[in-house]
Amino acid sequence: MVDNFRPRILCVDDDKNVLDGLTRTLRSLYMVETAVGGAEGLEVLSSKGPFAVVISDLRMPGMTGIEFLSFARHAAPDTVRMLLTGQADMDAAIHAVNEGNIFRFLSKPCSTDVLVKALAAGTEQYRLVTSERVLLEQTLRGSVKALTDILAFANPAAFGRAMRVQQSVLEMMTHFKIHEQWPVEVAAMLSQIGCAALPLKTQEKLYQGEPLNDEEQAMVDRMPHVVENLLANIPRLEPVREILRSYPRKLSESGKLPENPTEEIVSWGARALKIALDFDVVESERITPEHPFDVLRGRTDCYDPVILEAFAEAHGNREQQVKIRELPLRGLTVGMIFGEDVRTSKGLLLIARGQEVTPSLLERVRNFSPELGIREPIRMVIKQASPTSGQPTLVAK
Repeated sequence: MVDNFRPRILCVDDDKNVLDGLTRTLRSLYMVETAVGGAEGLEVLSSKGPFAVVISDLRMPGMTGIEFLSFARHAAPDTVRMLLTGQADMDAAIHAVNEGNIFRFLSKPCSTDVLVKALAAGTEQYRLVTSERVLLEQTLRGSVKALTDILAFANPAAFGRAMRVQQSVLEMMTHFKIHEQWPVEVAAMLSQIGCAALPLKTQEKLYQGEPLNDEEQAMVDRMPHVVENLLANIPRLEPVREILRSYPRKLSESGKLPENPTEEIVSWGARALKIALDFDVVESERITPEHPFDVLRGRTDCYDPVILEAFAEAHGNREQQVKIRELPLRGLTVGMIFGEDVRTSKGLLLIARGQEVTPSLLERVRNFSPELGIREPIRMVIKQASPTSGQPTLVAK
């Protein structure tokens, strides 16, 4: 039971005797994993992580310690990276620190006391980083969800689109194994809040893909500015705001993906969000017999082709698993997803397709008056665990 409370560290060296010595020295304080060489280190990092700290020798055949830690930085960004180096390699170690590849370098020979103190600082840094992630991914995202729940009541069409776009970017991030997911997911969730400033008639026309007059188009063009003002005073949302500012740009305007991890996820997220939003618009319009992905492929210089084709494949796989079940409103349960819009007999949109049934929404549905004249049954998507993978999939009963 004690092992559950000891930080986990990974030691990488090309000399197994050195690794055995590190294990004996540190195993009373840490759960120690070892790897002989950089290639094995990356494999252990992937298969047995997460680790609080990874410490590597610099001079190793095949892959140097700096190269290994550079790869580790992308594979496990939260893991604190340390380098063991000789005096002759000091310039290379300093360069690695300045490039952000390592947290600290230790000169060889390194005493046990110095090593333990360095690892203590590293594990504390890891604790701070992961605590920050909990704040961002749970507390902040929970606040954002509350904001979008309000949008669900004020503008069901915009909320439904936001939820469908969120699902789309999650599919893309799963395919590309994106580690830093929260900025992209939150940007998708907030992508439609500017619609709250539009008149109801304009909202409906925008949702249906109908032509807008000049005045309406001007209001829609101002939506990014409205979103910026709404989010400006919320802390920690800088990468989210940058994604929302950047996604309307054409591919040629965004340039190559940068090296900085934060800038990289903003650039990738903006490209993925643009694809997800435009796909949803094209799919909603249904003004041509072409498949929505064929329409997007025909828009040259607009989308990242690698992300677009990966999304097309993932979406196609999901469509093969989806079955629709028609149910009366009283038959809905939490977790189901609306497969069509729910409207009154006069055409007023109450719930947009793509919205998931939550406890609060279920209570709202139960309070719908029969006088609204809602057509039943409603086409719903049922979520159920796959018997083979154990992961949630969409199937029918």
